[in-house]
Amino acid sequence: MPIPGTPSRAELVDHLIRTRIAGEVATPRENNLDHYRRLANGDRHYWFGLELGDRWTDEQDVLAVMAERCGVNDDPQHRQGQDTIDPELTVDGLDRMAARLRKAAAGRERVLVATGHPGALLDVHRATAEALRAAGCDIVVIPDGLLADEGVVFQLADVAMQAGGASLWHTHSPQPLNAVLDGLAQLGQAPPDLVVADHGWAGRAGQRGIDSVGYADCNDPALFIAEAEGTVQVAVPLDDHVRSPRYYDPMVAYLLAAAGLTAAR
Repeated sequence: MPIPGTPSRAELVDHLIRTRIAGEVATPRENNLDHYRRLANGDRHYWFGLELGDRWTDEQDVLAVMAERCGVNDDPQHRQGQDTIDPELTVDGLDRMAARLRKAAAGRERVLVATGHPGALLDVHRATAEALRAAGCDIVVIPDGLLADEGVVFQLADVAMQAGGASLWHTHSPQPLNAVLDGLAQLGQAPPDLVVADHGWAGRAGQRGIDSVGYADCNDPALFIAEAEGTVQVAVPLDDHVRSPRYYDPMVAYLLAAAGLTAAR
């Protein structure tokens, strides 16, 4: 650790387990079930900018989706202690994301890259944006002076995010994405063809009819529900804040290689 070069699928699965990006993750079962319950009870903080209506009011239905798409324990009687993310599902999600990135590169699409989790995933998104730009994609440059949720929306290393004062913000809110799309429209610019993101950035993009792929933790069910419903194209399950951001490097190498973007880095 780290794995030199691009890992094989088996090497990546082993790495994900050892670094707890997947496998037995740090997020406890109690926290997962609490978030599933809050989503089912209509708490929009957990909807990530999606409009779920009354389709997901049973937390057991939410648990079933999370077991299928993320790999958490499917036993409703398992109420506390360890929970899991299936590393095979993580790699499957990376393969699906890679296919969409390959399409974006082939079509030289207009792509917005963004994160609501800059403390851990900023460099994951930066590397993806860099590779897409090198492959000929038009990485969206967001307008200056955007505001959302009493913070500013800005761009660093081709990645849009939110900040307040001198601090980058962790946020689930869809409002930063709304601010970017509305700001682009005011300038007469087209929306992106694809959003690569997480949290409310990814959810609201899908809700607004834009192709959206992103990452989500096992306590963030909204994007997995959106993928099940077809609103979001890809939700990759992973622990979205492990001990070192460098732990994600082999995952990014695998993703870009699968997308045919390694040479563009």
